[in-house]
Amino acid sequence: MKRINFLALIFSFVLVACGGSESPSSGTAAPTAGHGDAAATTEAPAAAEQAAEELQPQMVEESAATEEVVAEDQPIVLAQADASEMAAAKREWKFTEGTHYTRLVPTQPTIGGADKVEVAEIFWYGCNHCYDFEAFINGWKDSIPANARLVRIPATWNPLVKLHAQLYYTEEVLTNNGKLANPEQFRSAVFAEYHRRGNRMASIDSIQKIFETHGVSADDFNNTWNSFEVSQKLRIADDLQRRYSITGVPAVVVNGKYRSGAAEAGGYPRLLELVDELIAKESMR
Repeated sequence: MKRINFLALIFSFVLVACGGSESPSSGTAAPTAGHGDAAATTEAPAAAEQAAEELQPQMVEESAATEEVVAEDQPIVLAQADASEMAAAKREWKFTEGTHYTRLVPTQPTIGGADKVEVAEIFWYGCNHCYDFEAFINGWKDSIPANARLVRIPATWNPLVKLHAQLYYTEEVLTNNGKLANPEQFRSAVFAEYHRRGNRMASIDSIQKIFETHGVSADDFNNTWNSFEVSQKLRIADDLQRRYSITGVPAVVVNGKYRSGAAEAGGYPRLLELVDELIAKESMR
């Protein structure tokens, strides 16, 4: 019986707390307490208040919980970053950013996917330096790291240079379609036409004759030369050169992030050493 009265007092207290300013029902008469009930009246609300407090749920602020999780996880993230930085710091890099190469900020797109470190050579068939660099980069690509790939992007600065860029992409598409049997030999022949034979390849007809000499039919040439695929490749090349801020060729861009040339690196052999080092840097990411 005493337990029932005690619980009734608790319930009465809770009703008063949830009701706020609401008054008791007018049909209920307030009990009159005598001297003998004073202690009980004083103790009961105190006991009821304590019991009510025990029933309250323990609230944990979300922000506090989040901070604890971050605090626990943060050292792991920092440890990983520190390990990567320490590994890079321990290696003695031969070339210096700002002296031997320029970092592109922000990093720019590449032609291929992110599965490999992309090395892009920007060139022009009519450039003497590109002609000289050809032997070096062809030798280098034979031992290119397995996690890297070489792509070539023709310059598109003016009408003649852009005509040669269209030549390059026509050559590329015909090769992919099995219409050009020996692309390396063809590429060498195009350089020779300009630099040895004095053929500036300033017209479509002069370019077509070179393709026909290497077994490409007139129909295959015309269909490819005027194709959407070649036009799309030209647009991408034009866009990437602006993004890479190319002002001279040959130029090399590694992973859309680092740009250099023979003048900055100190010659063609050193340029390729720099490319290897930048590939190594990108491989540590």
